Amino acid sequence: CLLAELDPVYLLLWSIFTFNTVEIKVQPSVKVKNGARMSVVCRADISKSTDFQLKHNFTVFKNGKPVFTTISDREGAQYEIPVARSSDTGEYECTVEAGGKTKSSDSLHVWITGMTKPILTAEEKEVLEGEVVKLRCELPEEVPPLYFFFRKIKMNSTPKEKHVYEPYRNFSEVTFSVEEGDNILYFDCFGKRSVLLQFEIYMYSLAEPFIKPTLNAKPSGNITEGDRIHFECSTVVARMRDIEIILQKNKTILKSVQDEKILKYSAVATLEDSGEYLCKVEQGRASKTTKLNVVVSELFPKPILSASTSNLDENKELTLSCSISGFRKANFSILRKNSNGDISLKNSRNLTMRVNVNDTGSFICKAEVKGIVKESKPVMINIYVSKPTLSVVSGLPEVVLGKPLRLICRSAMGTPPITFRFHKGNEVKTIVTNDTYATFLDENIRQNDKKGYKCDARNNHSSGMKTSNILNITVIGNASLGSIPYGEVEDGHETAFLCSVKEGSWPIHFRIFRKTDHEVLLFETSENADRIVWRKKAMSRQDTGTYYCMASNRANVDVKSHPITISGKLTFMISFILAVWQKGVIAASVLIPIAGAVTFASWWFLCKKKKGNEWSPSICLVTNVLQLNLHLFQEQRLVGLRLQEMTRYKLKN
Repeated sequence: CLLAELDPVYLLLWSIFTFNTVEIKVQPSVKVKNGARMSVVCRADISKSTDFQLKHNFTVFKNGKPVFTTISDREGAQYEIPVARSSDTGEYECTVEAGGKTKSSDSLHVWITGMTKPILTAEEKEVLEGEVVKLRCELPEEVPPLYFFFRKIKMNSTPKEKHVYEPYRNFSEVTFSVEEGDNILYFDCFGKRSVLLQFEIYMYSLAEPFIKPTLNAKPSGNITEGDRIHFECSTVVARMRDIEIILQKNKTILKSVQDEKILKYSAVATLEDSGEYLCKVEQGRASKTTKLNVVVSELFPKPILSASTSNLDENKELTLSCSISGFRKANFSILRKNSNGDISLKNSRNLTMRVNVNDTGSFICKAEVKGIVKESKPVMINIYVSKPTLSVVSGLPEVVLGKPLRLICRSAMGTPPITFRFHKGNEVKTIVTNDTYATFLDENIRQNDKKGYKCDARNNHSSGMKTSNILNITVIGNASLGSIPYGEVEDGHETAFLCSVKEGSWPIHFRIFRKTDHEVLLFETSENADRIVWRKKAMSRQDTGTYYCMASNRANVDVKSHPITISGKLTFMISFILAVWQKGVIAASVLIPIAGAVTFASWWFLCKKKKGNEWSPSICLVTNVLQLNLHLFQEQRLVGLRLQEMTRYKLKN
């Protein structure tokens, strides 16, 4: 590790790679029109033992001289020439260096066709015979060395030419003399570049550093899956230093050895091991390869997983069965695909299970024979949405008049996303799409809101819709309080209080209060009824005041009645008078009959005592007085009875 920190090259000892090829190409083609855009693309094809990063040093050469270089962790680089000129014609080559290894591409000749149009100017446009004309021809966008050709053209005569070689500049100047008869003259010029390069060829001999490797496989034929296959790659080298042998298949390095003459590799053959193997020997920039084609016969085909159904409701039964055509002796296992790794369900060829929402997904089966494991194609299982349940969020189907009602519809079983619809009676109130549940708010419950609520659910895999049971809610209305008699009561008489609610779910908790300077709880009970009666057996002056009642049920909200006032002022005065009169009547009804009996006996005795058979006047007078008193007593009793009837009638009404 310390050496790796000091020099990154040591890391490559643990990470093996090799250059397969280095290629160079020109876009759009090897023939580019002058002034067009040109791209030189260099790409390295590299095989690596593992996935690790490499720094690649790309160099593009033109006619043996570097014109572009870059370092990249990618396996390709691009040299851009925005405007191609004739000077860009030449032989291009690309070299890639990485981890101490270097590989070059073949050379590619690029031809830039045409040149830019030259600019021709003259110092004077009108001259006399015998004078000279000075011309300037320029190729401002070209790079020297250049050849310039000038021509003097006269009608019906052969043009006169001059040519100039300019090794260091992109323009040239010449003069032409004006001769006799030169009335109208034309001049032109053009540039030229030599794109043919001369090379001196030397003949030399080179000793080969190593011999082309030999690659063998055992067994050499009739290889079947499950058999162990052995590869051997060898070469003969002149010197062992820095030699490397690499075995690869489809650009995947299987094994590598360094400073050895032979490489050995073995593995259990699978059907995927069929193909072309390559053995490569490298030393510096020199490399040689040998190829070998291997065919592995199939031991058994891939298993097939079948399902009793691919779409079903949750909690239904699913049967999965794994089989191999024409082959039964295998170790089977059934698994459910998962992003974090397949989940094994059962080591068997058959599986029966009751599904839930988590079972939605792909299932596979695997079969193993002689260490060879093959996997079936996945089977997709979709779970339909189950029958949803509708309930009140608070947990109780009671709601208070004027208060909001929040409902929740759940479908714990089904493949998300699920679309929920809420109904109030026959009206669809709202539609919500969610995973397993949705909520609905009825903001203001009115007294006539007794329609049943329900919800239905559907998911993408379901062919139909599942509907919940109807949920009926109970609205607990306002409480009311009454009394018998109402308003005014008699002293000592019984009063009945009736507290009721219009509707509400049972049991209902009733409480009756009297409010004077403070609230006093008089009665409290819970009944499976919508009303209760409380009797106050003997009312007194202290029991007058304001009364009200409160009722509540599992909705946990109290409803309060309007207050009523109980008064006893007038009733108590009349009762006092009647009580006194009743005592007088009782005394009179006892004493007067006694006095009447005594008076009658005296009258009978005295009136019979005559003086010469005549009544005594004094005795008759006493008799008349007693008769008058008896009559007055009877009249007084009748008046009392009438007064008592009138009082009772008033209290009754």
